[in-house]
Amino acid sequence: MSAIDDLFTRLRHQDRKALMPFVTAGDPDLAFTAAVLKELAARGASMCEVGIPYSDPIADGPVIQASYTRALDKHVKLASILETLGEVTPQLATPVVTMVSYAIIYRHGLEKYADALVAQGVAGMIVPDLPIEESPQLAKVCEARDLSLIQLITPTTPNNRALRITETSSGFIYYVSVAGITGERAKLPTELIERVSWLRENTPLPVCIGFGISRPEHVRLLAPVADGLIVGSAIVRRMEAAEKNPQATLQEIGDYVSSLAAELN
Repeated sequence: MSAIDDLFTRLRHQDRKALMPFVTAGDPDLAFTAAVLKELAARGASMCEVGIPYSDPIADGPVIQASYTRALDKHVKLASILETLGEVTPQLATPVVTMVSYAIIYRHGLEKYADALVAQGVAGMIVPDLPIEESPQLAKVCEARDLSLIQLITPTTPNNRALRITETSSGFIYYVSVAGITGERAKLPTELIERVSWLRENTPLPVCIGFGISRPEHVRLLAPVADGLIVGSAIVRRMEAAEKNPQATLQEIGDYVSSLAAELN
């Protein structure tokens, strides 16, 4: 079993749901990335997602796009990101996964990228643009290393294709709440609960919801139907102030995540 399998097994025994914050690696620098991961773990996060900056955003809204641009302008490199994760993961009680474009994995080499994650204590990878036709190969690489391969299912994914995606996924399914890009939203689609309920009936994998989740009322609404909730843009937006005032930014992010975690207890 992977670290993520262990996490969801434990949460189910405790009748709890996962809170999974997302942060961009290297925004404003990798020292802050390490610090914010520690803060998130201490403030109630069940798992942390680390975005690997990429020049061609995949479904990322303006907040995360801008964050990636800031990191890339600082010339953050994949090797440095992984080195930082290797330094911080032993200090965390929560698993860490990377959100990464398949283009980066493919260019790096599937086995080489997977081996690098294992060496740095990373529990898995979320690959939003992985073609379903190529997912069996990466799934095999991950399975051999007890890495979780987390794939996305969207509101527009046909049912038969959604089931195919679950067959080569592990850890959990990332269900995209809206047809569109990431970003904070006042309201979520009314059909979201029905769609997630169908998916949970058709896969043994945990189903976690992301995109648009930013408010305590979102957590209260979705926690009963989901195995976990993913919060990204609302945290990344707060990171914009980190370069000028890192300690205050850490405190603000920690307080925000703590307020969401309280809705899951």
